[in-house]
Amino acid sequence: MEKSKVYFTDFRAKLGEGLPTKLKRLMKAAGIEQIDMENKFVAIKMNFGELGNLGYLRPNYAKAVADVVYELGGKPFLTDCNTLYVGSRKNAIEHLYCAWENGFTPLSVGCPVIIADGLKGTDDIDVPVVGGECVENAKIGRAIMDADIFISLNHFKGHETTGFGGAIKNIGMGSGSRAGKKDQHMSGKPEIHADKCVGCKRCMRECANNGLVFDEATRKMSVNTDNCVGCGRCIGACNTDAIEFMNWSSTIELNKKMAEYAKAVVDGRPNFHISLVVDVSPNCDCHPENDAPILPNLGMFASFDPLALDQACVDACLKQEPLPNSQLSDNMAKKDFCDKHDHFENTTHNAEYKSCLEHAEKIGIGSREYELITIK
Repeated sequence: MEKSKVYFTDFRAKLGEGLPTKLKRLMKAAGIEQIDMENKFVAIKMNFGELGNLGYLRPNYAKAVADVVYELGGKPFLTDCNTLYVGSRKNAIEHLYCAWENGFTPLSVGCPVIIADGLKGTDDIDVPVVGGECVENAKIGRAIMDADIFISLNHFKGHETTGFGGAIKNIGMGSGSRAGKKDQHMSGKPEIHADKCVGCKRCMRECANNGLVFDEATRKMSVNTDNCVGCGRCIGACNTDAIEFMNWSSTIELNKKMAEYAKAVVDGRPNFHISLVVDVSPNCDCHPENDAPILPNLGMFASFDPLALDQACVDACLKQEPLPNSQLSDNMAKKDFCDKHDHFENTTHNAEYKSCLEHAEKIGIGSREYELITIK
């Protein structure tokens, strides 16, 4: 099989050329002009960031992508689906206000912002997963599937469960409706170690499904397995590492489902993918905060192959030195530190991403073999 092409450029800007312009050059060098966009609806899928988080991509990059689509005759719109957990993006009204407050308005990005799964996250469509092993039909936000062309614009960063968030996560998990996100998360339930729980209740504020129960007498938290949907938000909220998935297969199954959802989104229509390795926070942009970056800013990557894109970004990140005063460097300084020789797994020891990449290749999303082409 021929290697996929992944195009890369760093964040060095020439005098007189800003980074949005450089991103446009990267997209064109990667071949986006090969896509016939004339009078086509073009979904640009991204994460607008939770309120309180400042690690998400700046709107300037989104405008650069929309500008290229307009130049090619397309009708672009920025889009995302509502979240399963509580926060500022769980319905379309709050989601839009969040996007606007974070700078994503039609005026700033040059195109409409549409929440793909509707007002309450129920406007989805069942999309068959060809070759799927875990998912027969993926529940995808309708506006995403109504688009003629799909573009993903990703902030490449760490993630407390899936190891990192890149193209496949942005496409698969991000394009799932609220029911689709629940479908991907359902297989595993976390456990709480009472000896580590300090009774702060921070995890409880992240749970949207009454999946946690606090005992006032013991000042300890426990999981209500009947209500818990296994989304893992409580894990990222816990500062004492008291909560974890004991069954590793649940993380692997989540990764596989995420890959299959991504395949449902991109199959059968033109698609193009961009990842920016910048402000590499340890956790997802869905958090209402962002920690210090764990790795240096590397640059911008683009490809027609989302799997090759993720693999190239991971490989580039693993070659870097951890940044000081970060979650990663703090973990590495601990006396009981067990080196997994992987920056993302060393940042969050319960995280795992290799099963996602392996499964994505198995079901035919793309190739993990790639040729990296550098654009100055």
